[in-house]
Amino acid sequence: MSHLLAIALALVLDWLFGDPRWLPHPVRGIGSFISFFDKRLNQGRYRRMKGIITVAAVAGMVYCLASLVVYISYSLSWIFGVMMEAVLIFTTIATKSLQEAAWNVLIPLEQGKIEKARRELSMIVGRDTENLDEPEIVRACVETVAENTSDGITAPLFYAFIGGAPLALFYRAVNTCDSMLGYKNEAYREFGWASARLDDVVNYVPARLTAMVMIFVHSGKRLRYCLRVLFRDARKHPSPNSGWLESAMAALLGVQLGGTNTYNGIVSHRPTIGDPLVPLKKEHIRHAVRIMLVTVLSFAILLFVGGILIEFASTWSKSPPII
Repeated sequence: MSHLLAIALALVLDWLFGDPRWLPHPVRGIGSFISFFDKRLNQGRYRRMKGIITVAAVAGMVYCLASLVVYISYSLSWIFGVMMEAVLIFTTIATKSLQEAAWNVLIPLEQGKIEKARRELSMIVGRDTENLDEPEIVRACVETVAENTSDGITAPLFYAFIGGAPLALFYRAVNTCDSMLGYKNEAYREFGWASARLDDVVNYVPARLTAMVMIFVHSGKRLRYCLRVLFRDARKHPSPNSGWLESAMAALLGVQLGGTNTYNGIVSHRPTIGDPLVPLKKEHIRHAVRIMLVTVLSFAILLFVGGILIEFASTWSKSPPII
């Protein structure tokens, strides 16, 4: 129940404050820690083993430090412990930041300022954006909102539910390692292998659970169609997890995602996801954000119901038998 209260407070904090630049953010510290290992170990022989050591050291140290902070906080008082755990969980989620990032792309599009929309999009995607037209800008933004619904929000909430703030920060550490090291280029193919694989593992359940919540909450009478698209297209994506979110979003919007992207001038052809029932328009960014927000709320409610049932079952099992 302490975890549930901390999660609720974390969601409120995120809704109120988002990601204020003045707040010392643990992810920035995690990034500095990763860079320390990258500069010293990503060279010479045995890079894969060095990459395993890096992700284990980073994630392990983050988990231990968070556990120590939480333990000391709860030892001072239960209320202070819940509040501190809420603040730590708050740093792992990004609902408001994701919404604002999408608005930063949508508003220039609505104003006809496509160059500004491209620049804002470049802040949240890895692909080249300089020559994207409006439908491609919309596609990139919608794909990012879909993927980060899990990576940036529901996955850390899932791990906070299981193991409180320490496990949520452990997840964020692994995810940050993948973001910084998990590239398939010459510099990181071996060194970032462990980070990418571990990120795939920790996102396996949250991604699928989030996609199912997204479908069941929003599909209505189109449930059968949306599920068919989900299970047909989820495995087409290069990522074993991102395809579930993008397929769910594509099915709900009735659009086609995926296709050709360019990364640092290198063209990458990916399978398409979803059916092009309607052409991609800027309004789809607004719809995608709405789907994201309702999915996060529904996911949180699901966690609360599950937690209450677990607490009730635990209390009932410890009750003395009635003679």
